[in-house]
Amino acid sequence: MDQQMKNKIYDHAKAWIYEAGENIRAGIDSPRSIETKSNPNDLVTEMDQQTEKFFAEKIKETYPDHLLFGEEGFGDDIKDLSGTVWIVDPIDGTMNFVHQKRNFAISIGIYSEGTGEIGLIYNVMEDTLYAAKRGEGSYKNETRLPQLSGERPLNQSILALNTTWLLPENPYVEHKGMENLVKKLRSTRSYGSAALEFAFMAEGIMDGYLTMSLMPWDYAAGAILVNEVGGTVTKADGSPLDLLNKTTVLASRANIHEEILEGYVLLK
Repeated sequence: MDQQMKNKIYDHAKAWIYEAGENIRAGIDSPRSIETKSNPNDLVTEMDQQTEKFFAEKIKETYPDHLLFGEEGFGDDIKDLSGTVWIVDPIDGTMNFVHQKRNFAISIGIYSEGTGEIGLIYNVMEDTLYAAKRGEGSYKNETRLPQLSGERPLNQSILALNTTWLLPENPYVEHKGMENLVKKLRSTRSYGSAALEFAFMAEGIMDGYLTMSLMPWDYAAGAILVNEVGGTVTKADGSPLDLLNKTTVLASRANIHEEILEGYVLLK
């Protein structure tokens, strides 16, 4: 993707994400139609669906040769990342959207031939946009974010970690390692939105994010943001991310990444 095209796509994506956010805010107090997907806690609302449909229509009208990989069924049948693919989560943190009416985000990662070129995460209710173009740094609104610290040790770090991974019956990771990690850290947080946890890490107010189960639309944008500030993003076994399937993810400052993987993460 050449620079002129990247800038053009970025400008469109930025305008559309603001417009979608305005539509969500305008309807935030409207009665909700709430359904469940994979389990009773995996919620979807008509606003999720309307927002993804909005992006699908904009992308197809403006870039008919681009593909959409989305959560709510309005995208294309993606077999690989050939060409230009928009990976979209219309509302990341739907449970927060339903119960709190805050702490959710729109997430857009734009990939060209498998390379992340543009990442956008919009904290809708705070009207805060985290954005990155490959090789040009990450921004919070109009302010460029500094490179992440390479010196802060693990015992002074704050990690985003869901308490599910501390349960013995979780099917993904040995819980004792997670317990020891929690004891080592300064503290943990869980915001209920993977996109926001990536954004907060890129901002430098979190030191990492570890999860055993994420879909590509949950992290496609965030991985670009974190990479642009010098962070490291891999699967929880240290291998490259799988942008086509559900996967484990560790995003962290580079100097603590290997220590977390080797010292505390034992996958089942």
